[in-house]
Amino acid sequence: MNRPHVHISPADRWSQDVSDAIARVIVGAVEERGRATVALSGGHTPRPVYERLAHAPVPWDRVHLFWGDERYVPHHDPRSNYRMAREVLIQHIPIPPDHVHPMPTHHPDPDVAAREYEATLRAHLSESSPFDLVLLGLGGDCHTASLFPHTPALEETERWVVPNPGPDVLRLTLTYPILNQARLVFFLVTGEGKAPVVYRVFHGEEDVHTCPARGIRPRRGHVHWWLDEAAARELTLEFGKEVNA
Repeated sequence: MNRPHVHISPADRWSQDVSDAIARVIVGAVEERGRATVALSGGHTPRPVYERLAHAPVPWDRVHLFWGDERYVPHHDPRSNYRMAREVLIQHIPIPPDHVHPMPTHHPDPDVAAREYEATLRAHLSESSPFDLVLLGLGGDCHTASLFPHTPALEETERWVVPNPGPDVLRLTLTYPILNQARLVFFLVTGEGKAPVVYRVFHGEEDVHTCPARGIRPRRGHVHWWLDEAAARELTLEFGKEVNA
């Protein structure tokens, strides 16, 4: 695993800095390989990033969008990660409908839905053609995607997508085997409340069972942490750190 890169921005600059970086990755992937594959994250943190990304000069007709996790609720449910991305990003960009790949949470059997989504991923990705970019968040319990502490998905070594219990509803989540194939992983983390968790990831000695975010270690790719100043306040590592004034 390559050492992580840390980018620290003022709160009022953070979403623009992250959006600009995502746009650069997409444009670079399209120029180099003819397309870009991106896994989106949910929650409140990426929302302003997606709002800015909707206005970025990106060749959306060459982009395929996937999701890193999803609550097992209908796509119209306010808790749906797909719904949030659709409202603030997808409906504002010229992306072909068949390039948008939400998780199939309409299926009555979550395990069948997970296998169906894995088949979708395998139709577009492989070990030699992995995700160009995976966006991830960081929870207060050190979870990322829907990889929660002490849950079965942490033990998965073969499947790319599995159902996994969440604190509110059942989730579908990508697993370490596919996440750790990615060319680039961006962790998007803001707020003073996340500072202790960022410290745990970088300076702690926990394993993935108590701090699942520590299991994100791309074998050949790179991890970038995009933090605002509040989230970075307990971080003391100096390598790979870039402070945006």
